[in-house]
Amino acid sequence: MKNAFTYHDEKSKKFWWIDYSGCDFVVNYGKTGVTGKYEIKEFESEEECIKQAEKLITQKLKKGYQIDNHFDFIDHLYFDDEEIGLHPKTSHPHFVKHFTDDFYYDCTDEEAPFGSDEGSDALSILTENMRNKSKLNFADFPKYIIENEWGMKYIPVSSLIEDQVKKIAETDEMNMTQSDMITYAIAFGQIKITGGIDPKLKQCAIDSMKRIKITAKILNWGEDSEILSKMIEDLTSF
Repeated sequence: MKNAFTYHDEKSKKFWWIDYSGCDFVVNYGKTGVTGKYEIKEFESEEECIKQAEKLITQKLKKGYQIDNHFDFIDHLYFDDEEIGLHPKTSHPHFVKHFTDDFYYDCTDEEAPFGSDEGSDALSILTENMRNKSKLNFADFPKYIIENEWGMKYIPVSSLIEDQVKKIAETDEMNMTQSDMITYAIAFGQIKITGGIDPKLKQCAIDSMKRIKITAKILNWGEDSEILSKMIEDLTSF
């Protein structure tokens, strides 16, 4: 359940909203016109969560906050609570609605968008830049991270022909694999934060995930990845 409130006086204009269900809630607050801060609170029971959420709402109303039935939850940026990490309540509603599998919030699965060190770092760098209101070229951002942040080589997808992927894998497997992982992490990261995606980045991410599947086959990494297949399907249909 989402409830938004605003406060206006001669000195300030502020917003505060809360989203509560299950055993946790998130609050997002700050000056009107900025993204503000996100905080998640977890409880032992749903009853306690509801009790504490309603208590906060009552406190805000007593302080002069007014219910805002027109708060735009779509045209808004979503950032995770640094102490809690990946969470549906700190993700854009479009991301939550479309990408429904638990692995999208998994911080340990290497194949998940943000489960690897590369994916986690990519989301962190993207978040930092967007919090600082940097003007980003999302399609070029994976290359920026690898070359400017890490000082490594970015290898875009130029072909999905197995023999050509094999040639790169034989000489530059690490740079190719990291390029692919960063590319799809940034793609899912853009949707998670903004609710939309740059069309060029979307195609690059789909191609990157397909190239990883080809690489896995060439290098005998094991069975075909169900997670990668699902991510390709989900991103394609977004």
